Amino acid sequence: GNMVEWCLPQDIDLEGVEFKSMASGSHKIQSDFIYFRKGLCFGLACFANMPVESELERGARMKSVGILSPSYTLLYRYMHFLENQVRHQLEMPGHYSHLEAFYDDKKGVLLDSKGTPTSQQPVHWLPSIHRYMYPEMKITHPAGCMSQFIKFFGEQILVLWKFALLRKRILIFSPPPVGVVCYRVYCCCCLANVSLPGLGGTVPESKPFFYVNVADIEMLETEVSYVACTTEKIFEEKRDLYDVYVDNQNVKTHHEHLQPLLKINNADKEKYRRLNDQRQMLMYSQEVGEDCSSCEEDLFILFFMEQNNRIFQTLMEVSASQDKTLTADHARGMGLDPQGDRSFLMDLLEVYGIDVMLVIDNPCCT
Repeated sequence: GNMVEWCLPQDIDLEGVEFKSMASGSHKIQSDFIYFRKGLCFGLACFANMPVESELERGARMKSVGILSPSYTLLYRYMHFLENQVRHQLEMPGHYSHLEAFYDDKKGVLLDSKGTPTSQQPVHWLPSIHRYMYPEMKITHPAGCMSQFIKFFGEQILVLWKFALLRKRILIFSPPPVGVVCYRVYCCCCLANVSLPGLGGTVPESKPFFYVNVADIEMLETEVSYVACTTEKIFEEKRDLYDVYVDNQNVKTHHEHLQPLLKINNADKEKYRRLNDQRQMLMYSQEVGEDCSSCEEDLFILFFMEQNNRIFQTLMEVSASQDKTLTADHARGMGLDPQGDRSFLMDLLEVYGIDVMLVIDNPCCT
């Protein structure tokens, strides 16, 4: 099995991290990177696999080198360092001087599972996590993780958007490599960003858990809302752990009342068309050199944040009105389909505890 070979500080609880930092099935690939969650911290590890002429190591040497932080938004900055170090560890096992120097330069206080500090040095190298995970996390991906996400899921991102906004437990399955799938977890969380003040203090937080495996089952059993990915097919059978299961581009749910949300309606198609139009305009403005400051990541995040803000602004205005009646016109004004999004709206009102009355019952009045 996997084992932790070396760590600093030596008194930190790393139970289970040896399985989080090396995805199940990684022996079939040459290299990968992996985001994961450990207690109150987030980790990034880089994995590499090198053939060796050793019977003891059964012809292959596999290692991961990773770091833990209270926030995941800046971990990507150290990706290149980790990639170099895992290669170094494969070629020269047991030489930790570069890792020691890195730790001495960057060390800060990490909280253990009880919330108490494990070392006394002040955190001077990480800002607190940004409220909307934006815009610190410029993920380093060849074509930008958001554009990959849109190309991969197409119109299905509108289905994922609804589940993310409803704070459902979303589990994404994919065989290794898992790095790009960790990006999909991040993108899914971005779909649910809302910047209106005072919205739903009781609403569960949308938690990116990134990579999970069978060792996380006990922890997942207690979660009411998360987005995670796994390489272990066994999870599909454990239906009590998730609400939504994503296998490649196939989004499915075993909950009957959520089934209507899987259907793409006309309002979804219109939103997808607008998103693509904005992307095309952005690409054109970059080509002609008018605008180099904005990027696709920003456009994607702001598109969904504005959409979400419009929905909740309308719902809060209606709930503050005298008759509290939400009509088909309100739904259309929010960019929703009065009929196709009726069950989505019902769930939304319940999850966020918004007191309005829905009067979109008669199909002939759409």
